[in-house]
Amino acid sequence: MAKLYFSYAAMNAGKSTLLLQAAYNYRERGMRPLLYTSSLYVQDGVGLISSRIGISEPAALYAAGDDLYQSIRDEQEAGKVDCVFVDEAQFLTPEQVWQLARVSDRLRIPVMCFGLRTDFVGNLFPGSQQLLAIADVLREIRTICECGAKATMVVRQNTEGRVLTDGDQVSIEKSVYVSLCRKHWEEAVGRWPVKGP
Repeated sequence: MAKLYFSYAAMNAGKSTLLLQAAYNYRERGMRPLLYTSSLYVQDGVGLISSRIGISEPAALYAAGDDLYQSIRDEQEAGKVDCVFVDEAQFLTPEQVWQLARVSDRLRIPVMCFGLRTDFVGNLFPGSQQLLAIADVLREIRTICECGAKATMVVRQNTEGRVLTDGDQVSIEKSVYVSLCRKHWEEAVGRWPVKGP
């Protein structure tokens, strides 16, 4: 039975590297994977999934209004699709997550989504929230904080290194993010994101 997978982590955990490696493995066995990434990651008019270690691959782009179920169904009519990979899955809309669930349930194609769980102020992204709610398989990809503990949070810094505690949820400048454990994240932002008792 095909499943909907969500592999999540903080920044710099190797999510895109794992995605590209898995897609390569499919191709190596003569299978056809489809790769998707957010339209925020267009480079010279082309969608690109790229890893910090220097590997990259073109991918179809998705934006908020796109019907991913129909896109994948059209691709399947053109030729067998063995797996769908979605990078930057935090930017999916909740409806698109359901569309991907339908791909696994109705088209019987495994769908592997990779993305961030939370933003820089500790809130779930809408796509991640829906994936956490309905994915068949959840996998945490671990990375480490500067102290060596598991990093589960990210802070956004300006060019001077000051931690930002407000702003738009989406900013794709990777150089301004630092992955931290929850303790060091709280110390960096100087407050809890919501007031407690």
